Amino acid sequence: MKVRSLLVALCLAPLALAAQDSVIPLLKSLTAAPGPSGFEEPVAKIMVAQMRPLAQSLRFDGLGSVIAQQGTSGPRVMVDAHMDELGGMIRRIRPDGYMSMQMLGGWLDQALPGQRWVIIGSHGPVPAVTTIWDVHITPPAERGRVIPREAIFLDVGARNAADVARLGIAKGDPVAPDSPFEVLANGRYVAKAWDDRIGCAVMIEMMKRLAAAASHPNQIYYAATVQEEIGERGATTSAEIIKPDIGFALEVGIAGDVPGTDRENAQERLGGGPGLFLWDPSELPNRKLVAFVEQVAKEAGIPFQLDMVQGYGDDSSVIQKSNGGVPTLNIVIPTRYTHAHNGMIDRADFDHTVDLMVALMQKLDGPTVAKLRRFGE
Repeated sequence: MKVRSLLVALCLAPLALAAQDSVIPLLKSLTAAPGPSGFEEPVAKIMVAQMRPLAQSLRFDGLGSVIAQQGTSGPRVMVDAHMDELGGMIRRIRPDGYMSMQMLGGWLDQALPGQRWVIIGSHGPVPAVTTIWDVHITPPAERGRVIPREAIFLDVGARNAADVARLGIAKGDPVAPDSPFEVLANGRYVAKAWDDRIGCAVMIEMMKRLAAAASHPNQIYYAATVQEEIGERGATTSAEIIKPDIGFALEVGIAGDVPGTDRENAQERLGGGPGLFLWDPSELPNRKLVAFVEQVAKEAGIPFQLDMVQGYGDDSSVIQKSNGGVPTLNIVIPTRYTHAHNGMIDRADFDHTVDLMVALMQKLDGPTVAKLRRFGE
């Protein structure tokens, strides 16, 4: 009985810790919300409910991005995180009731078969699975082949197209991954949609901390943007409204601490602190801003990692090109298994990212931003 009691206690320990931690419910609600590109309303409702009590003002751009403001004087600082996740739309409903998907965002074909999904139809959410061939009937020569997305279909248990219609599903309905939030060992969390609900959560925790602080010398515009995964669209329209003097994108980083990965293509590891992107194909950061962030992190004793990732793009690329040119930096939370159903983060990286962003907002001021924006000196 003692052994059994010990096992039960060990299993319940993460749940007990979660019950005492207000961040856990926030992360759970944000990652659980379905929000593929163009269908971010469930996420936006959470963000508005969290941000409105902490902001001097709150508004939207014409695409649905949420813009909350703290502070009414000083440099205009844009802090960005996108609400959308990878997903799909119903493309075609076959006579036999199977459905094809138009994928939204950068999916790997090997991440698609045999997964659970939710379709947001007119009658509410409908659970679904993607097809995968049974090993017993797959020819040996085909067992190691990646199934192309064109050969993968959604199955809701329908016998025909009429069954699908009765469920309230039609062409164009959004499809989101279905994967629950879980607390794992060593402060690691697994969930879908860390890209970029983790950035959204950092923004909310920043707002809580700075709302409780005596003051900060900036106008901070928190932009929870839409449609990043299909072309950084919400960041473009939000930046047009904000007209920032300086900008930060909060994103997922790409952890290279997974067996078989090439550490030259991603150098971050879980638990190593927030990552600062020195390069990706979409953006080169302002070097003086990078040095400033490194200095603030070192002074505050916050660990950080430097990285350069190929095959990556983010909202900082369009913020950088707004308002005549803006110093920007992409600050990321290292994440394993992005763009799939089950991503993993380390809680310490999240907490350190919040600490870093709060410290940056308190250190930035008019003269500092002006210096970062001067060149040739």
